[in-house]
Parts: sequence; structure tokens; C-alpha cells
Amino acid sequence: ASLDTLALTERGASLEERLLLQIWAVQNGTVRVAIDELQPIKPRYKVVDVLHQVRVSASPFCLEVVCEEEVIVTLNPKGRLCFETLQDPPSSLISQDEEDPLGLWQENFKQFRDIKANGPSSVGIDLSLHGFTNVYGLPEHADSLRLKDTSGSEPYRLYNLDVFGYKINRRLGLYGSVPLLVAHKPDRTLGVFWLNASETLVDLHAGMEKIPETNVSWVSESGQIDCFLLLGPSPAQVFSQYAQLTGYQALPPLFSLGYHQCRWSYDDEEDVKSVDAGFDLHAIPYDVIWLDIDHTERKRYFTWDSKLFPNPIDMQLHLQRKKRKLVVINDPHIKADPHWPFFFAARDGHHFVNDRDGNVYYGTCWPGNSCYLDFSSSRTRSWYASQFSFDKYKGSTESLFVWNDMNEPSVFNGPEQTMPKDAVHCGGWEHRDLHNLYGFFQHMATVEGLITRSGGLERPFVLSRSFFAGSQRMGAIWTGDNIATWEYLKISIPMLLSLSITGIHFSGADVGGFWQDPDPELLVRWYQAGALQPFFRGHSAKQTKRREPWLFGDTVTSAVRSAIQQRYYLLPYWYTLFHLAHTSALPPLWVEFPKETETFIMDNQYMIGSALLACPVTDPGVTEVKVFLPGSDELWYNVSSGEQHRGGGTLTLPVTLETVPLFQRGGTVVSRRTGCGSCTAELQLHPFTLTVALASEVTTLPGQIMINTKKG
Repeated sequence: ASLDTLALTERGASLEERLLLQIWAVQNGTVRVAIDELQPIKPRYKVVDVLHQVRVSASPFCLEVVCEEEVIVTLNPKGRLCFETLQDPPSSLISQDEEDPLGLWQENFKQFRDIKANGPSSVGIDLSLHGFTNVYGLPEHADSLRLKDTSGSEPYRLYNLDVFGYKINRRLGLYGSVPLLVAHKPDRTLGVFWLNASETLVDLHAGMEKIPETNVSWVSESGQIDCFLLLGPSPAQVFSQYAQLTGYQALPPLFSLGYHQCRWSYDDEEDVKSVDAGFDLHAIPYDVIWLDIDHTERKRYFTWDSKLFPNPIDMQLHLQRKKRKLVVINDPHIKADPHWPFFFAARDGHHFVNDRDGNVYYGTCWPGNSCYLDFSSSRTRSWYASQFSFDKYKGSTESLFVWNDMNEPSVFNGPEQTMPKDAVHCGGWEHRDLHNLYGFFQHMATVEGLITRSGGLERPFVLSRSFFAGSQRMGAIWTGDNIATWEYLKISIPMLLSLSITGIHFSGADVGGFWQDPDPELLVRWYQAGALQPFFRGHSAKQTKRREPWLFGDTVTSAVRSAIQQRYYLLPYWYTLFHLAHTSALPPLWVEFPKETETFIMDNQYMIGSALLACPVTDPGVTEVKVFLPGSDELWYNVSSGEQHRGGGTLTLPVTLETVPLFQRGGTVVSRRTGCGSCTAELQLHPFTLTVALASEVTTLPGQIMINTKKG
């Protein structure tokens, strides 16, 4: 045979002789080889119905995905494909300041003018998800877990913004965006991943009467149409398919799964030591204390206020002796201070975003007039990462970790309090093209900095407020500036479940609410809920009253202590969940019970892994809560009492202020520690205990086995 007929394409290779050889590279390290006659007298039989089929029509363009002779997804069923091609501006707009009434080349928003260098550039397509009426995902929105029909109302907006005290039950964009939609029905789960980082709107419409389907319309301001269909068919397979594209959740260091104490802001070194001592005095474990923007010298990051924090290394060593850590804030805006070496190094190194005229872009944030690092540039990310080295970041030690805030990016005097869309990044890309990636790139650079700082020997911890698909590879995120009300406690659960569905498992909400002052009952209930969520941090604004757990009387202190201690006892189980990166750490009930239709709309209770069911109390003054226990063939055990319940129904559970509704599933084993000490380092000195919940009905409580792991 001759290789003269070898044909190479992006999709594979073919070789024509008397036989036709075809080779395809398939995802997940698979290669497909097929050999057939080049010109057979009749077609040879090809195996059907085993592989997914795709049917494509050219005019009008339509693509159908067929599985088991059933069409499950159709792309462009209504012919709404949109792709506005880039153009050079007309001479009339170049030569004179001519108005553009249609907004094709420039748009006005309040006092801002957005110049579109290449005219309108939007892309979009519609899909029909046949047989599906329950869809999820598309964070971040303060809304229900199950996405709502947007007919006659606002679409889901994916556009990262700094939204202080965001309204709940709304579809406007918040701090981060993950353009992944997951649809589920009893016998199948599928995902649609729209890989686009520009402003995106998603409309959802139910099918016609008696036709179960969801019609989805995606429209993005710029970029390409790059759409992945994740065909499952199980929930776990969809999550795995998505993780193979964007990465698995990073395994966090153990200390970061403990309790974090934060405030904007602790006043000085003595305040930090006093709060630290307060936890020991009241026998409440914690691992990390945090410093907000006021620890710096005039809001200049990588610095310390010389009066308030004159000995930062000694302060960190004080914490280190107790096996505790410090987290400091590091935002993307850089104070425009020509006397600050960091600023002129960034400016002279061309590490800042430019405006549309090619000059350094200036905006306003906490330090006042500021410039913004261009994290889309790998060169800038490497430079920024190098600033975390001990010789450059004076006053830092190996026990200091980082918090990226305001990285949507937040620009106080910008349109919608963010960066203008016609600002220009490395490579000439307009900000509109990559807006939703900005915080993702800072998160990436900060993680790189901490890994490099340790010589690759230690796992980093970095919290980011802004995020995109793939942020799970870097670390943790949180739900931003919430408010101390029962409504925000309640909405935090579906917000975190939506994040978990899209692969971001290490997430949490500010315990107690960032803004305003919680009453004692709300504070206790929020600690109880936060202790059963992946990232566990108490945080509050400087305008609020101090909120350390011992400031509300003995009853509150006792209840909060119990909630935090229970979190520490359970850390072996949490740590195992994060190690098993292919699982979801915080799945909605339907993920574990995909055929139980009652679970499809539930977002007030959830699973922790596959063994524990949590139903935090999120209403004031209640004396009982209703808990749905799924699975008619399942047994559930009340973790507090050991009482056994059969699944497949709703349990009415009496509650007091100390009650935390938590159930262990029959047929599972949960590992705990028997004690917790003052932090995770001391936790590891206590023996393990394994709680074995039997799958068949018995008259005894779940069994416990103690394993002593102490040395000596």
C-alpha cells in the first residue's frame, strides 16, 4: 500500500487503497480505527445503537443527537443561530465623531460610551432538550436551584459584577459565571457547556403543552460558538465529563477545611492576638484568622501598615506556635502611586490593562485612583506570582495565605461598577471578550505564586470572589456580600448547590451575613448551616457590631461551640470527599437519588457526599422541621439520637436551638475524630471513630468502632 493517499484533517486521518483506513482520536485517551472496502459492491453492516449518533442538516443548519433511537438534544431547532462577523469601522465613523443611532459601533450607558472596535460581534444559538423539564446550573445567581422559565421575564445573565447586598430571587449576574447547564430526568442527565467568557444571556422556555422539553437560547456579546454536549447518561458521568474538560476540584490543605474567623477589619496586631486568645479561652476550635484591606499601608497590597502591624512576622509566628494560619487580602487594583516601587515596576513592565487609546487604564477602587493588572497575560501572571516570594513580600511567612477580592473586576467609577468593555488587554483583546475570566486569571496567578513560594512542596489556599468554569482547579470561592437576614441564610443553600453542580465544590457563604447585625438565633442557625458546608468562614463588615462567637451570652456561645466542634469531628469525612475528586462534595438530593422526582425541586436540604443528609434550620422561631428522607428502600439514622427511619417519606422532626438535622444513610461508614482540640493540627492527635450505619432494619443504634491513631 502507498501513503500517497493519506489525508490528515483536524478530525482524524484516512488512507485510501483497496481498503479504506480511518483513524479518529476520541476523548479520554481513546483511538478509534476503522477499516472498510473503498468501493464495496454493497455496504457492509455497521453496528448501530451502541454509539451516540449525530444527524446534521445543512439548510437550515440543524444538529440532532440521537441515543437509543431517541433524539435527546437538537441544536438550532428554530433557526436562531446568530454569528455577527467582525468588520473594520466605516470611514464616516473614523473621520468624524458621527452618531451611531443603532448602537452598532458605539453604545452609551449613562455617562459611559462603549466603542466597538470591530462593530457588532454577538454569537448565539438555541437548543431543545427533549424530555427534560428540570434544569440547573448557570451560577452565580441568588435564586432557586432549579432554574426558572424566563418567558416574559429577564434571562439569566452571566456577567461578573461587584453587587453589594445583592437582591435575592433575581437572575442578574453576580460575582462569578459558569456557563454550564445541567438537565435531568429520571432516566438521563445531560449537560450543555457554553465556552464563552463575554457577557452572556440565557433564556429558558418550556416546550409546548404536553411536550416535555426545555428550549434554551444562548447569546454572547463576542467570541466564538464553542458548545460541548455532555451526554451522561448518569449525573456522575456528566460531572466527570465536565471535569475532564475544565479540571477537578483542587485538594485543599486540611487547615482550610476548619473554621475561619474574618472581619473587615481587625484593628491591629493586639486585636488579632486578642481574638485568637478568645477562641482558646472559650474552647472553640478555629484554624485561620483573616485581615482585610486596612492591614496594608494606604491600601497598597503586599505591604503592612507600619503603625498597626509593625511586626507582622512576629504576629504570624505567634499564630504558628498554635498551629494556626493568617490570610490577607490582595486585590487586582494597584494604587497609582508613582513613589511606590511596586506600581512603577508594574507600569514600566507593561503589566496593566490599557484604555481604548492605548494608554494605561485608570479607575477608582479602595486606594482611590488605581490601575488594574492584566492577568490575561501569562507574562503578567508570572510577574505577579513572583511577588509572593519571601524576599519580595516583606513580612510574609509560610503560614500566610491569600484572599482575592474585588476581582470581577470592581471599578467604582466604571460602567456597572466594572471595567469598560473597550479597555484593551494583552494581544489586543477587548475587555468585552474576556470579562468573565478576569478574576479566574488572578486566582490562577495567586495560586501559582504560593506554589512557587513553597518550591512546589505545599498545597496553596486562595479564596476568590470572582470565578469562571475551571476555577475549581485553584481553590475556594464564596458568595460575596450577603446580608444578615433569614432570607439570605435560606438562599445560600441553593446558591452553593448550583456551584457544586458546576464543579466548584469548595464554596461557602459568609456566616452571619456580611452586612447588618444578626440576632442571636440567626447567628446560631447560620453557624449550624455553615458547619455543614464546604468553606466555613464567619465574616462581617466594619460598620457592624463585633461578632466573635462569645459576645452573645452563654447560650449562643455554647450552641456555636457545638456546631464548630461537630464540624471538626467530621473533618476526616470532609477531607475524604475532597480527595475523591470525581464525586460531588455537596450534591443536591437528585444527584444521589436520580429517579425520585420529589427531589428535583428541593433546595433546602442536600447530601454531604453519599452518606449524610443535611437539612439546616433556616426559619426563625420554629419548633419542628420537615425533612424528606429519599429512597423507599433506604434506612436513615438521626446522627444525634441514632434513631432509625425508613426512607420514601417526610419526617417531622422536633427542634430546639441546639438541634442540627443531620442523617446518616444506611449502608454507609462515616469517619470522625473523637475530639478536636483547638485546630486541625490538634485534631489529628485524637483517635478515629467509624460510624457504621446498617442497611437492614435492626433494633440497635448505628455501631461505632474506635481506632486509636495516637503515636506511642
